[in-house]
Amino acid sequence: MAKRNNENLTIADALKEFVETNRLEQGLNAVNVQDAWQSMMGNGVNNYTTAIQLKGYTLYVQLSSSVLREELSYGKEKIISMLNENLGKHIIKELVLR
Repeated sequence: MAKRNNENLTIADALKEFVETNRLEQGLNAVNVQDAWQSMMGNGVNNYTTAIQLKGYTLYVQLSSSVLREELSYGKEKIISMLNENLGKHIIKELVLR
């Protein structure tokens, strides 16, 4: 049960407290990472993306094109920093392309 404060909370603060209290942050991060990948990579990459999964600080992306996988592997660090910037926090430390 969330603690009651006598001071007024903004809706954003109340939601943040609810998420932290109920340990929902990891699940929300996983959804946000998927959305960030899809919006940043565009249709060209998304057409070949078959699965996106966040485990801990590692993002696993399954691609149906070995050529695309090879091409994206050269820019892993840039992709990680762009995704983290898009998310507004440092969620991803490693990217594994399958």
